Amino acid sequence: MPSSTTSMVEIIPAILPEDFSDLEEKLSLVAGRVPMVHVDITNATLTKESNWPYSGDQTDFLKIVNEVEGFPFWEETSFEAHLMVNNPKEIIEDWILAGAERLVIHVESFESDSELSRTLDILKNRFDKDTTYLGIEVGLAVNMNTSLEKVYPHVLEADFIHLMSIDEIGEQGEKFDKKIFERVKELREKFPETIIAVDGGVNLENASELIEAGVSRLIIGSAIFDTENPEESLEEFLEVV
Repeated sequence: MPSSTTSMVEIIPAILPEDFSDLEEKLSLVAGRVPMVHVDITNATLTKESNWPYSGDQTDFLKIVNEVEGFPFWEETSFEAHLMVNNPKEIIEDWILAGAERLVIHVESFESDSELSRTLDILKNRFDKDTTYLGIEVGLAVNMNTSLEKVYPHVLEADFIHLMSIDEIGEQGEKFDKKIFERVKELREKFPETIIAVDGGVNLENASELIEAGVSRLIIGSAIFDTENPEESLEEFLEVV
């Protein structure tokens, strides 16, 4: 089983913003220190709760979508939007207009494989110079309790596979599920060239083992932002790779 080389591994801080101020504050701690930040998006359809911008006043978000203002720290750090929602097609364009360079959509968001394929087909055409989706990477997320077989028909359609490693998505600080190692191994053996991201409960204790298993991207939330010194915690993860 091939494993990712250290030069290929990305450390991606994950923000689940309570409101716009929370987003700005957390971005200020990591902007310019990593090339990519992960922004979790929920609207209480695929998850229990909603967060910014769907939990209250959307004024700041609409200013960004309408290009009145830029996404916070956009000149220093790119971001990927993790759309933990049903019917993601309804908001995909807003997040592209907001500046997301990667989108993560869930296989669980769709009622059928054909509906998922139609969405991926739309995004596969994003290299057409006349489309809003120009150059956007699209990842396919799968929850811990969903069979990997559900994602297999679409692996080659997506730019990367995003494996959740916690049982309850949409919240940070959830317990890491060690079954993820077998899931990474299974996916890596079946699709050796696929970029694999792991999201949920990643910390300094399991990061090295995940990298050895073949993970390409580590999505890290509470192990950075819920510490006394988030900047120092980020540096510790960067040292691991």
